[in-house]
Amino acid sequence: NPPATDGGPEGTVRVALAGWTLENGIDPLTGNNSVGLNEFLEKNFKPKYPNIKLEIYQIPWENAKAKQSAMLLSKDVDVMYTGGAYAAQWYQEGLLRDIDDLIDVDTDFDPSIYLNGVWNNSYSTKSLDGTKQFGIPAVLGRRMTIYDKKLFEDWGVEPLSAKATPEEILTAAKKMTGKNPKTGEDNYGIYWSGNTINGSTMVALTLAFNASGAEGSLSDMKNIKWQLNSPEMVKVMDWLKEAAPLAPPGFVNAQGAENFGLSKNNIAIALDNNAGSTMSDFRTTKDKANLDRFVPAMNMGPNGESWVAVDPFVMAKDAKNVEASWEVMKFLAGYETQKHNYQYFSYTPTLKSPDFILPEDKYVQEALKIADLAHSKLMDEVNPFFQSDINSAVNGFISEAAKGNAPDSKAFLDGLQKRAENWSKNLK
Repeated sequence: NPPATDGGPEGTVRVALAGWTLENGIDPLTGNNSVGLNEFLEKNFKPKYPNIKLEIYQIPWENAKAKQSAMLLSKDVDVMYTGGAYAAQWYQEGLLRDIDDLIDVDTDFDPSIYLNGVWNNSYSTKSLDGTKQFGIPAVLGRRMTIYDKKLFEDWGVEPLSAKATPEEILTAAKKMTGKNPKTGEDNYGIYWSGNTINGSTMVALTLAFNASGAEGSLSDMKNIKWQLNSPEMVKVMDWLKEAAPLAPPGFVNAQGAENFGLSKNNIAIALDNNAGSTMSDFRTTKDKANLDRFVPAMNMGPNGESWVAVDPFVMAKDAKNVEASWEVMKFLAGYETQKHNYQYFSYTPTLKSPDFILPEDKYVQEALKIADLAHSKLMDEVNPFFQSDINSAVNGFISEAAKGNAPDSKAFLDGLQKRAENWSKNLK
């Protein structure tokens, strides 16, 4: 255990955590015993910060935004772990504190331990104009292309390259949709979540086809120049139109891939996948068969990048004890806590060199490579129009495409372009 320290910051820090497990228990995925945050803090935080008292509130993800918003407005919280899009919105509303001044005077804090993409280029941790830091990245979303090597062999299709392009993926998926020549079972060439709330697959495609969607800054939404009906965006929608019939029908409701990553799988390629099933299976059984079978590749951006979910720790604008809150924020987003969360809850770290990753966990290693290249852009869930209109419209387009009656891509995008222009024009 870390040695106790004399002195140091004093006071009570109120911490609101979205989704963390506080008590010891059984991991529902692996069946292994898990150590909750309370015991971890008792052994690791208290000896180091004996004069800081923690008041911890655990909030389910389902109502995290509403509950944490209320806590910020009523000044009942100092430090929060939350969703990146929520944090960006609260920062815009003036409810969170910048941390640049704290970083500047803290010789013990080293930002370079974090992946460059999520420290410097994420709206989840930095202001929309990129000049102010308000969050420390704590947990990463894993989003990569994963393919089933066995199905590729069954069909006699060349494996995907390490940075497979949308064209390469679509070509392979078309070859593997139908009756498997070896097993006679129905196979689907591709899968992604067709009702995603963050549009991550579409975002990856906009990067791949160099479709910016808009020019300008999210800090000046009124003057954004929308480019939603550009030839590059048409390519994005045409790709989705071609790919949708190759996926299991349930994909429009994020269903149909329950066996992906496991021995019963019938899907050749999964986009924006996290390999959670495969790693949970390995952690439980220690059997490497599925590890060898399911192969990760980078995402579809030009360098293998895509949108990456980043959940940060942030500090309330009106934190009561800034000095103590800063120590808590650093600790909970730091190495020891990230190691604990990976070991017991499979959280993906945001660190450049997480030496605690299981050697077999090639999926996290791939996710870290993608995240280091990450960069936020206007086609992002932090963009209010993307979240409210673009993503839901694209999900509707995908649903129609799955039935074989998608609208014309250009006509669809012309309509979206008009809506976007009106939306910007009517902003106050």
